[in-house]
Amino acid sequence: MRLGIMCGYAGMGLGPGTVELVREAERLGYAQAWVAEAYGSDAPTVLAWLGAQTETIGLGAGIMQIPARTAAMTAMTAATLDTLTNGRFLLGLGVSGPQVSEGWHGVRFARPLARTREYVDVVRMALRRDQVRYDGDFITLPLPDGPGKALKLTLRPPRPDLPIYLAAVGPQNLRLAGEVADGWLAVFLSPEHCADQMAAVRAGREKAGAGEPGDPMAGFDVVATVPVVVTDDLEAGRAAVADYTALYIGGMGSREQNFYNQLARRMGFDDAADRIQDLYLEGRPRDAAAAVPFELVDQTALVGPPARIAERLARYAAAGVSTVSVAPYARTPQEQAAVLGVVADAAASLT
Repeated sequence: MRLGIMCGYAGMGLGPGTVELVREAERLGYAQAWVAEAYGSDAPTVLAWLGAQTETIGLGAGIMQIPARTAAMTAMTAATLDTLTNGRFLLGLGVSGPQVSEGWHGVRFARPLARTREYVDVVRMALRRDQVRYDGDFITLPLPDGPGKALKLTLRPPRPDLPIYLAAVGPQNLRLAGEVADGWLAVFLSPEHCADQMAAVRAGREKAGAGEPGDPMAGFDVVATVPVVVTDDLEAGRAAVADYTALYIGGMGSREQNFYNQLARRMGFDDAADRIQDLYLEGRPRDAAAAVPFELVDQTALVGPPARIAERLARYAAAGVSTVSVAPYARTPQEQAAVLGVVADAAASLT
């Protein structure tokens, strides 16, 4: 099992100390560094900054939002970053949520699966340096009634088949990830409750005829972002992660459409999901965080002293996770670096 580091957003945990933190992850043998975007900092700018100051670690967009860019622009950006980093770029894609898609980007959220499928098709076509001709429900290239013509990428990226990951939560999106992508970016993954999610990904792989005979998951990277708090005080560990958990389960979407709230319910936390969402949507985020039960945090994060971290890290490997992307919860870059070291030691103990 590989390790990655989730760097977050610029201005929200990401800053000047991040370069040193990613360099430390690189020194410790971490395979990947992931950068997020929502409606603040963008991922490609931060990845270019990190790429210029690292040497070997993979650099992942987790994620570049599909409604924010045309598929051709995403292919251009991916090819550029892969070229500048000598083949280290990992392209994570996702449709985001309806609030961001429609409220920030002005793109309708309808039929996200069909839109994602077309988008990945065009990105792959462009990266292969094919002439891009596409006639889909969402993407038509070139436009049929104007002066445009089919073009191909002028840049020659190191890897025309660079890895594409999809962020996915629901069963249909998970099957799509298995079918069209090289990896799955998972959040709030509970090793005890992810069998159905893994089965959905596997079904997509089988449909595509991917992997190896008898092992459709071969070559597919399951990346789980996992908050990590190294502490002897389990309640303090719960509290450290609770704001993040409450934001996603309570506030990342509307009452009618919140993928993370639905995921918590599938894990058996119906009452907690109701309570957290009610409080968050009432404008009481602190109370929502206080309502996050330890059991939910413990199933979706690594909390405790080093020995407990090592014991519980093994659950992810047993569940089929191939990369644990560590989100180190600590106050300073130095303390965050110590968290990375604890997880590196824990992972080494599994081999």
